[in-house]
Amino acid sequence: MIRVILNGCNGRMGRTLTSLIEPMDDMEVVAGIDINAQPEEYPVYSRLSECTVQADVLIDFSHPRILPVLLSDAVKRNLPAVIATTGLGLEDIEFVERSSRKIPIFRSANMSLGINLIQDLIKSATKVLGERYDVEIVEKHHKLKKDSPSGTALMLADSINEVRVEKLHYVCGREGRDSLRQKEELGIHSLRGGTIVGEHDVYFTGTDELIQIGHKAYSRQVFATGAVAAARYLCTRKPGLYSMQDMINQYSAVTTLYTFPGEILITLDGFPRNMESISGLYGDFASADIFIDLISHSGSTGEELSISFTVNSRDLAGTKAILEGISRKYPGVKTGIEDHITKITVEGPGMEFQSGVAYRLFSCMAKAGIHIMAVTTSEVKISYITSDQEVDKAVETIKKEFGI
Repeated sequence: MIRVILNGCNGRMGRTLTSLIEPMDDMEVVAGIDINAQPEEYPVYSRLSECTVQADVLIDFSHPRILPVLLSDAVKRNLPAVIATTGLGLEDIEFVERSSRKIPIFRSANMSLGINLIQDLIKSATKVLGERYDVEIVEKHHKLKKDSPSGTALMLADSINEVRVEKLHYVCGREGRDSLRQKEELGIHSLRGGTIVGEHDVYFTGTDELIQIGHKAYSRQVFATGAVAAARYLCTRKPGLYSMQDMINQYSAVTTLYTFPGEILITLDGFPRNMESISGLYGDFASADIFIDLISHSGSTGEELSISFTVNSRDLAGTKAILEGISRKYPGVKTGIEDHITKITVEGPGMEFQSGVAYRLFSCMAKAGIHIMAVTTSEVKISYITSDQEVDKAVETIKKEFGI
């Protein structure tokens, strides 16, 4: 059970979090912190230092002015903290970074998983569109929001600048007779009114073209859900500063699983170690229009190599013909063919940023007694070969390990 202390428990987000967590089996709010110590289903204290209840994580939806005292108390208690308060100044952010050297801290200007996906989308758009498109951001919030522009709008603007060669400077609103837009500007515009929970739109405008990427939050529940996910994530972290992107990378290390039956594993032992022979080998397969995959060369010393790769079973006849030619040309090469095997591929956008994915894959296969015959990796993908008989077991093992 994850025990939560909720700072700002009597505010709108605090009440939303209380309602969200109350029915959960693996998490509970054990205490609240609020200047308005109204009766609740859990004890409420005016500050964290007065709270005697033991907890695993602190979630903060309050006000920037409370942050220094709150984090100082959290450090003294060695209590991980999810900082969801917006409107932090530069000094506040620096204080968060210093505190994260002692306790795990999760900070995001927006706790919505969707808005953090928008970050990735606008980065990709910026890379493609380059310097040729003007960029503007429009954000909308309820009439009681104090800070402007929103922390989320600034977060999105920073994401754009992160991947640009020529950095843009931010212009918050425009007025006057001489306010012609300049090429180096990124305009940020704020609308306040009613009960708007939060809307953000990024506009890339070019000649006769407009590309819009946006996000709308219809209730505060999306932010509460993100904060709960962050609390679960943070409980297993070492001291350091973590973001929504870190959590997304963790959970998206493996998101997709494919199986490719009908593969054949080809091995050549004692093959000459020279580039003319190696290129000739692959040239023979290319000339026969045979696609090869999972290429592996082993043997770092000496004059010979061990080479393995896979082909599809429909190319078996053509492959045998090529191997017979190799045996005649290089009598000392020992060739092998193993069929009734399947290629299994796992991939995920977070694999590139998450260490230990290959270890988890090999470890769970070892525990399940599944033999891996060959493997290749890239930044976002791992493919390996196993026997047809073990495929179903391997798939279930991977799904369980990575929660897919």
